[in-house]
Amino acid sequence: MTTLMQRLNIALPIIQGPMTGSDTPQLAAAVSAAGGLGFLGCGMRAPQAMREAAAAVRAATDRPFGMNLFVLQTPSPGAAEVASAMERLAPLYAKFGLTSQTPARWCEDFAAQFEALIAARPAVASFTFGILSAAQVQRLKAEAGSYVIGTATTVAEALAWQQVGADAVVASGMEAGGHRGTFLGDWEGSLIGTLALVPACVDALSIPVIAAGAIMDGRGIAAAQALGAQAVQMGTAFLACPESSIVPAQRAAIAAAQATDTRLTRIFSGRPARGILNQAMRSLQPHEADVPAYPIQNALMGPLRRAAAQAGDAGHIALWAGQGVAAARVLAAGELVALLGQEWRDTRNKLSN
Repeated sequence: MTTLMQRLNIALPIIQGPMTGSDTPQLAAAVSAAGGLGFLGCGMRAPQAMREAAAAVRAATDRPFGMNLFVLQTPSPGAAEVASAMERLAPLYAKFGLTSQTPARWCEDFAAQFEALIAARPAVASFTFGILSAAQVQRLKAEAGSYVIGTATTVAEALAWQQVGADAVVASGMEAGGHRGTFLGDWEGSLIGTLALVPACVDALSIPVIAAGAIMDGRGIAAAQALGAQAVQMGTAFLACPESSIVPAQRAAIAAAQATDTRLTRIFSGRPARGILNQAMRSLQPHEADVPAYPIQNALMGPLRRAAAQAGDAGHIALWAGQGVAAARVLAAGELVALLGQEWRDTRNKLSN
């Protein structure tokens, strides 16, 4: 029982990664009810949707859960940049019978989401893509009573979160699925593996470190704790659960994927993210360096992703998954948490003998 587990009132050192667009209140509630910490990925949820999702989790369990936001500013791209991006995507729009048009909005307003987060008062509030101010962290603690967790891909980012008052940091290795949380330094320099990043953060920080990146079973949890992490955050492991909202085409892709099938790409969102290689990634790879930054590219790709999902076309869906994808198990979330806990205890027992 680590100090982090005691503070969060969880029986197992397992945190379900917030997977924006793929998680559900049912998934978060099931993980929390089983002794871990369930999470709602709210980066693309409107304030009202955030309130409804939090209420749904509370209706299903009285256990603590977390909510995650993307820290970002609403962009104001120039007309030429948008026109160029849309021209690149025109063939794909045509493939699905879509009409190219500028989105009504590029992203949710972070300030409004932040106020909704405070009003929701989750046990844990975590953040990706950027960093809060010390004043914002203090508001979360004072007004919502939330435990604040930042996401870091380098020691410098972890230290920055500690400096603004975060209670803990997720050290996210390059193996992790989905978006990279990098906000300081260059992208390539942040490609640090979990095995190297976690102990470096543990040595540098005075607050708890949570390990993330290709942790798929109890052995991985025990290994992360051996490196000094007080808990782990697992995303890809929970994607295959029936409670996640991924479509059948993505479930099939996950079931067939190996670690060598994942790549980092900017083409779906404008921000480096790890997913299973598919046709869209191949066709747009020559334009990787040219696509606009998140959330512009993300908004422009939204209609394509939705159309592909509706058509069952895995070739044009963002198949986010980490390098541990081949170890994903199709189990109900509560069953998976129980199995992970048993594997973790068995591994600890073996190592102690």
